Order: sequence, then structure tokens, then C-alpha cells
Amino acid sequence: MLHLALSMVDLTTLEGKDSEGKVEQLCRKALQPSPGRSDIPAVAAVCVYPPFVRTAKSILKGSSVKVASVATSFPSGLAPLHQRVEETRYAVGEGADEIDMVISRGAFLRGEYQLVADEIHAVKEACGEAHLKVILETGELGTLENVRKASDLAIYAGADFIKTSTGKIQPAATLEVTYVMLQAIQDHYLKTGVKIGMKPAGGIANTKVALHYLLLLQETLGTSWMTPDLFRFGASKLVNDLLMQIVTQEQGAYQSGDYFSKD
Repeated sequence: MLHLALSMVDLTTLEGKDSEGKVEQLCRKALQPSPGRSDIPAVAAVCVYPPFVRTAKSILKGSSVKVASVATSFPSGLAPLHQRVEETRYAVGEGADEIDMVISRGAFLRGEYQLVADEIHAVKEACGEAHLKVILETGELGTLENVRKASDLAIYAGADFIKTSTGKIQPAATLEVTYVMLQAIQDHYLKTGVKIGMKPAGGIANTKVALHYLLLLQETLGTSWMTPDLFRFGASKLVNDLLMQIVTQEQGAYQSGDYFSKD
């Protein structure tokens, strides 16, 4: 289960001080979370700002690790729609396999649901063959009813994944919110036979919490969703804790965090 959780992580760097060097280092860790150990799986994806997609793609080319990019004026989503669409096209043109977009929370909370759906649909079209993860930013939605409504809306508008949070707003991912989103995915699957992915993101920093999410996933959607193709963790700090737990199971004692790279 620890190896599975590791293979579901999206390693992310989304800071104003990001550089090609930092992105390259992150990609190396994504490919080999524990250098020298071929039994440790690569993570699912590396997520970066659009200007760094080409760098990530060149390093990860030929591997199983996807390149994801936050487009659509992340994290606010407040730029004009044509700019968000163009940013999406740019990221895909640079080689992004996945786009993580944020919905217009202000419009959603004003009840402008069709507007939000139309924006998601426009970005989905701009993605082409790339998968679209739609970020609800659940910490700003206020109620679980709104979380469910936004989940249904995003799925209806073309999301391949629905995602809790940008990681910039608190509260971010919670088990309660994730359960509501998983129920929306389940209901959609029962109606259509189409499987939508799920990505809790923000605040999942240790193995115990991650395993709670996997248990919730298995009990709600079943084992067929227990794959990086349908479930991801937006939790870069989780990687080292998972590695520590794997070593602990093998050796019977904890190693210091200093034995694992920080990025």
C-alpha cells in the first residue's frame, strides 16, 4: 500500500522563485524518489507553471511520469477567459500531459453556474489530448452542498479529474470534502459508466493520513479506482514520509529525514 501511495503523488513546485534548476531537481526525484532502489516506484506526475513545462518534459520524456501544469491564472482564476484558454494552449503546446485549472469561485458563489461550466468546457477544448483536472478550491466554497454542486458541475463540463484545492487556501483537502467529491464521482459512474479521477491536494503530509484517504477511496469507489490513472495526491511532502515508512518496515527502525532529499 505504501508503494501504491507513492506512485499516486503529484510532485509540485509552484513558487515565484521557481527556476529551471529546481524543476530539474524535482523531476529527478520524481523518477527516482530513492536513488539506487529500483523497487521504489516513480511518482505519478510533476506539476509546474507553464514556463517550466518544456524543461520538465525533456527530463521526463520516455518515463511513466506525467507533466502537469497549472494554467488558467492559477491560483485565482481571475484572468479573462481568453487569456486562460491561451495559457492552456501554451502549456499543452510545450508538452503538458495534464492541465490543472481553477474554477471561478466568485462566479460559482454568485450562482452563475452556466458561466463556470462554459469556462471549464472552453479550457477542456483547449487541452486537446491532455487531461483536465478541475480545482474546486473547496476551502472557499463554504458548504458541503456547494462542494457537491461544484463537483457535479465540473464533471458535467468535461473534467477528467476533480481536485480539492490549490494548496494556497486553508482548509485544503479534508476527508469530509473528499468523501462528498467521491460520491459525485460514484453517482456519475453509475449513471454513465464513465470513470472520473480524484485528487485531494494540500495538507496531506504524512503516511497515516494518506492511508486514510486510500481506505476512503476503496470503500467508496472500489479497487478499480486504486490506480494513479484515477487517484492522485497533491502532496509533495508526503513522498519523504512514505519513504521513511517503507524503510521502517524493512529495517524496524526510523531513519532521519536528513537521509532523504528535500526536493
